[in-house]
Amino acid sequence: MKIVMNPDAEFVARMRESVLKKGGYCPCRLDKSEENYCMCQEFREQIADPEYEGFCHCRLYYKEK
Repeated sequence: MKIVMNPDAEFVARMRESVLKKGGYCPCRLDKSEENYCMCQEFREQIADPEYEGFCHCRLYYKEK
């Protein structure tokens, strides 16, 4: 298993700026709750699944098998 950033550097820069503006929370979520703190609960659960390969909800991170 390997977690990497989206290969689009411009997208990553914009998303990281958005995460910082929201205090570390996922910019794609409205709630500022612990489950939406980047890396969000949804993606942490997907990471735990050995069969999952793909992007997190906001497409900042990618899990490779």
